[in-house]
Amino acid sequence: MVLNSLDKMIHLQKNTANIRNICVLAHVDHGKTTLTDCLISSSGIISSRLAGKLRYMDSREDEQIRGITMKSSAISLHYATGNEEYLINLIDSPGHVDFSSEVSTAVRVCDGCIIVVDAVEGVCPQTQAVLRQAWLENIRPVLVINKIDRLIVELKFTPQEAYSHLKNILEQINALTGTLFTSKVLEERAERETESQVNLHSEQGEQVYDWSTGLEDTDDSQLYFSPEQGNVVFTSAIDGWGFGIEHFARIYSQKIGIKKEVLMKTLWGDYYINMKAKKIMKGDQAKGKKPLFVQLILENIWSLYDAVLKKDKDKIDKIVTSLGLKIGAREARHSDPKVQINAICSQWLPISHAVLAMVCQKLPSPLDITAERVERLMCTGSQTFDSLPPETQALKAAFMKCGSEETAPVIIFVSKMFAVDAKALPQNKPSLGTRIGVVHVLGLSMQRAFLALIIFLFLAGDEQQVESMTPKPVLQEEDNQESFIAFARVFSGVARRGKKIFVLGPKYSPLEFLRRVPLGFSAPPDDLPPVPHMAYCALENLYLLMGRELEYLEEVPPGNVLGIGGLQDFVLKSATLCSLPSCPPFIPLNFEATPIVRVAVEPKHPSEMPQLVKGMKLLNQADPCVQILIQETGEHVLVTAGEVHLQRCLDDLKERFAKIHISVSEPIIPFRETITKPPKVDMVNEEIGKQQKVAVIHQMKEDQNKIPEGVQVDSVGLITITTPNKLATLSVRAMPLPEEVTQILEENSDLIRSMEQLTSSLNEGENTQVIHQKTQEKIWEFKGKLEQHLTGRRWRNIVDQIWSFGPRKCGPNILVNKSEDFQNSIWTGPAAKASKEASRYRDLGNSIVSGFQLATLSGPMCEEPLMGVCFILEKWDLSKFEEQGASDLAKEGQEENETCSGGNENQELQDGCSEAFEKRTSQKGESPLTDCYGPISGQLIATMKEACRYALQVKPQRLMAAMYTCDIMATGDVLGRVYAVLSKREGRVLQEKMKEGTDMFIIKAVLPVAESFGFADEIRKRTSGLASPQLVFSHWEIIPSDPFWVPTTEEEYLHFGEKADSENQARKYMNAVRKRKGLYVEEKIVEHAEKQRTLSKNK
Repeated sequence: MVLNSLDKMIHLQKNTANIRNICVLAHVDHGKTTLTDCLISSSGIISSRLAGKLRYMDSREDEQIRGITMKSSAISLHYATGNEEYLINLIDSPGHVDFSSEVSTAVRVCDGCIIVVDAVEGVCPQTQAVLRQAWLENIRPVLVINKIDRLIVELKFTPQEAYSHLKNILEQINALTGTLFTSKVLEERAERETESQVNLHSEQGEQVYDWSTGLEDTDDSQLYFSPEQGNVVFTSAIDGWGFGIEHFARIYSQKIGIKKEVLMKTLWGDYYINMKAKKIMKGDQAKGKKPLFVQLILENIWSLYDAVLKKDKDKIDKIVTSLGLKIGAREARHSDPKVQINAICSQWLPISHAVLAMVCQKLPSPLDITAERVERLMCTGSQTFDSLPPETQALKAAFMKCGSEETAPVIIFVSKMFAVDAKALPQNKPSLGTRIGVVHVLGLSMQRAFLALIIFLFLAGDEQQVESMTPKPVLQEEDNQESFIAFARVFSGVARRGKKIFVLGPKYSPLEFLRRVPLGFSAPPDDLPPVPHMAYCALENLYLLMGRELEYLEEVPPGNVLGIGGLQDFVLKSATLCSLPSCPPFIPLNFEATPIVRVAVEPKHPSEMPQLVKGMKLLNQADPCVQILIQETGEHVLVTAGEVHLQRCLDDLKERFAKIHISVSEPIIPFRETITKPPKVDMVNEEIGKQQKVAVIHQMKEDQNKIPEGVQVDSVGLITITTPNKLATLSVRAMPLPEEVTQILEENSDLIRSMEQLTSSLNEGENTQVIHQKTQEKIWEFKGKLEQHLTGRRWRNIVDQIWSFGPRKCGPNILVNKSEDFQNSIWTGPAAKASKEASRYRDLGNSIVSGFQLATLSGPMCEEPLMGVCFILEKWDLSKFEEQGASDLAKEGQEENETCSGGNENQELQDGCSEAFEKRTSQKGESPLTDCYGPISGQLIATMKEACRYALQVKPQRLMAAMYTCDIMATGDVLGRVYAVLSKREGRVLQEKMKEGTDMFIIKAVLPVAESFGFADEIRKRTSGLASPQLVFSHWEIIPSDPFWVPTTEEEYLHFGEKADSENQARKYMNAVRKRKGLYVEEKIVEHAEKQRTLSKNK
């Protein structure tokens, strides 16, 4: 980067009003990186001839090979228009669904975004996803409809057809935006309604709910994309041209003599021009006229393409002359028509001017941040802005002001950490004074001249000069080091090198700080007591991010995107940096893709395990989405968002972070276990009637034989089991939860977690957590939803008796307490606290909950977590335990009395004995008794776990598979092949529709994650690259077949045969998981065999 341009950037960074932080968002292959190349070439960083071919922002080798962007990277551009100069911090983001986490990191640090849409493919699944992400972060979008050249060259549209097609695309995008807007308005209105109902109970009269009232009152004029508003640009990035209608309105206002403002409103829409009257009239279609957009704009572009593609030299010369352009001789003679089009159009309609002018006019500066966005960023979890401490609420003004004064608090958000080679850092780059520097800059020929100079100086005896010019040897280890840079944005204050700052982790709480630090937020930062999730460090190095390059900075004013070095020991993935501890951590990033693909990794040579562990830690820090786990078996597991993401992570691990050869397991497929209602029909769809009862009962008896002696099972599946020391008896039964309830539990996992924390603090007697009114409202709303879906005789009063959720106290399974001796509910906490019996039950109740948590964490089929199961504790008998406890305590008391009265020589010993006895008698039966089986609490945990397992085994068990939503775009002639691949892999087509105006079909299907590996490659191979799928994790689905099924009726024997050897999908999955976990698998060693025949027998 040229030095004066760096000085220019530093100068522009200080003018916050003229800064634009934007990211480019789109579906995969819609032209983001090509568009970015065109914008970069306008600043002179790369040649305009290389724009679109170089893909400057794709700095990774695998990005260049695959032709897709895998990471978000930033670059700063200088744009001047009129007297104004702007600094545009542009972030290029990936479009592939596996890397949607990178989109989230980019969107958080921006104020606006460019949504790029392919003019042929239109709105695609990932377009919807990125638009939703931009909407959730409250950033303003502008639209670029790219690849207009494909409408001319590939689809051979006429200008009129192209106009209709573009209008269609615009309507689709506006419909999406409208849906997002409507849902937001109605949510806000519903909140206001509930608040007003709480506040105004006294008002009388019947109110009719009209859902559209909020929409009519809300202004949405600035919301939609419309060319006349100036927030839509039509481009062809590969050919280097683009325009907004303002450009043509300015030209035609001079030519035709109609005001520019009038043309701005009429160039897009159903208007035509009456050339005789020189008036613009409405209703072009009714009168069979051409719209202005077709007549004045598209026809000119079409005629240019037509002339160049047909190589009509006279017409080309005429167009070039009339436009007043100069085309170089090389371009004019070039045989490739694309080169000529690029040469003409990039001068006539420069894409960079059209896009950057729209960005500067329509997108907000950092000063325009909305109060709504600030409040949303500052409220994590179920908190509300009003519940934050006053000092924290006061920071909102600093956010809004975005001031650079000395007194302004410094607030920086780190959205991700990214790894760069240590040699690429500015301080480690070779300077021109060394031989490496000269070689680096001047190339091989100059190197020879330089070596000749050194030899000459050496022969002349000037050793001192030679020594100063010869570079010092660098250790090999330093060459291979990876350095971590924080990708961040300054929201307030000035970030200066060496400034001390607080690093606040995602779980930090200002309230916790106030509780631990008596002096509060005014306490001196150097001698603070340790506060969880908070560190204090200095900003070591600040960098200007320039795509593949980094430039050194001393300070960064507010509103800018920057890189920060030296934070790798303090920040894992994302963090909030602030000069004041009163700042809350920003709301966590919203990731569209859920990490679901797991593999176990190990080094080829066991001695290299430390390098693998270190490498995985670095990978975890470098990727915002990846998860690293160490399983109970000791396996190191990598959890990624998809196949492409997994491949990138493994390449990084091998080549950058661990630098060792690694072995990778087959993908570990996650499953869930559940139960269903007993089936009414058998496997051949025959109703289970009396004639088949014998066989079914026989099968049920076989199943019950698995349950050991001493466990009682009744007709409704109630399991009664006693602890090994016979002191406590539990009665448990299992019931399947309705699908809607399971879904509600999954959606509200954060709320359930906060409820559990609250209940545990109440149980311990620490009423430290204050529930805010809105949080309380959310809890009651959640309870109301459960009551709404759990209706009927079987579920009567169940919601009030919910004791715990599981696994990990926030999962989609429920423990219900129906025991009469002890009432405990997650909504109200334990009842009857005063009585000693109740307190004993409460202490032992934790063991019951722990047993339930263990049971839900690993089910009986293949040790996978449970989902959608309700366990009901019908009876809990501790009468024998109480009797035993009382008698044992009396015996112990007698023995201690004898021991203590036996000798009076040592007064201290006697005092100690009396204290111990007093302590035991005060505790009464509360202390857990120990016998040959261990403490009663441990026995209760094990017994509860076994009871839950047996309760599951007496019900029809099923496996649940993780499902992907699969979106495939394909042409009509390859549809059959797509369906063949889907059916082969157990996929199910949900919807198939034709994209209007094209020959493309959009197929929406669901596919099990277990069958998805290699799916994208197979689809591409079978369709010769004409179809490519996008896989996003969607939901869990029950596999209908019973994994333990065997034929029992005559019809089933006839249909399936005695062996029933047609493949049982659920059993196949279950056995695969059991094999991987080292569990017993019931399978025959020899499936099909034939007795060997010898020659002598044949005689």
